[in-house]
Amino acid sequence: MNVSHVLVILEVITSILLIAGVVLQTPRATGLGGTLGGGGGFTGGYRTRRGLERQLYYTTWVLAAVFLIVSVANIYVSLHHVT
Repeated sequence: MNVSHVLVILEVITSILLIAGVVLQTPRATGLGGTLGGGGGFTGGYRTRRGLERQLYYTTWVLAAVFLIVSVANIYVSLHHVT
């Protein structure tokens, strides 16, 4: 197994976890009306994330960064033929 295969496997695993993280997040507002202030609340669509929701939010950002780094590394390896 060479570096390129490992990077592809890491990219697939990271992408699946990233998709799961995005799907599991709770929507802050219902549709465009809630985001623009039509949701009936004083603060529009904004609310504070707490507990597990906050952890999932930050984990999703970390997974996005890892996916970006692995993707760029995969491109670098494929262009420079690093084994």
